[in-house]
Amino acid sequence: MPRNNKNNDGGDDGSGSPAWMTTFGDMMTLLLVFFVLLYSFSSMDVEKFKGFISALQSQLGILEGGQTISENPNIDAGTLGQDYAQAPQNIREIMRELNNYIEDNNLSDRVDVENKRKGLVISLTGEILYQQGRADIRDQGREVLAMISDILRDVPNDIMIEGHTDDVPIRTDEFPSNWELSTARAVNVIKFLIEERNFEPARLSAAGYSEYRPVADNDTAEGRAENRRVEVVVLNSQYTVNNGSEAIEPNNTTAPSPNTAADSNINNSVETQNDRANNTEEGGNIDG
Repeated sequence: MPRNNKNNDGGDDGSGSPAWMTTFGDMMTLLLVFFVLLYSFSSMDVEKFKGFISALQSQLGILEGGQTISENPNIDAGTLGQDYAQAPQNIREIMRELNNYIEDNNLSDRVDVENKRKGLVISLTGEILYQQGRADIRDQGREVLAMISDILRDVPNDIMIEGHTDDVPIRTDEFPSNWELSTARAVNVIKFLIEERNFEPARLSAAGYSEYRPVADNDTAEGRAENRRVEVVVLNSQYTVNNGSEAIEPNNTTAPSPNTAADSNINNSVETQNDRANNTEEGGNIDG
């Protein structure tokens, strides 16, 4: 009768694992390291992913429970984007009215309405409001602003007027640079809303961004035309006229700060600027 080999280090007799398991384990470890390395090389747009998850949860009611999938006009209209925020009911009503007016008057190439994180942005190209290198509102622009003001007058949200130009330099006695031009255009819109449309000055603010916030390429005439614009921004409730900063309270009861452009001294500053403009002659290059 043969004797059992008690010194056997492997095999199928239960005394230890077979030798091939060592090689197999090494291979599995190398494969694991390889796929971990591949994963570390991959990248993900975290902000877009968070936005997608947030939109999906709000529609499916994952956190609130009990909700079902419903129609979303913002998804159907393609207004979901990186700077998107869910619009309240009153803002959606304003968007519908404005879009109907734009369509009925064939203004889609000169007036644009978009819901962004800071609020509802109504963008008007320079051609509809101003002549080249000027800040005086044209008659057609007054008609459009009057329509917009009729819709916005009863909305409790604060409103910011933002002026923009293209990158063509301007050097005139009235406007030494695009900073003065963009700011004057925004201020003139505020003057129109206060003096002719009876808006409360404390709700309004003005900002001039010159050429530094373009929405299109300045290398083409079409792109420069898009960049020459004034934007009427109906701020979301968490923003105030306090330089567009986010307020602590979620309503509009925050008092305007001394830096607010549309405070009680706006008329004095505007009149001073217009007096200076009327007493000078325009010269040099103009904003295209």
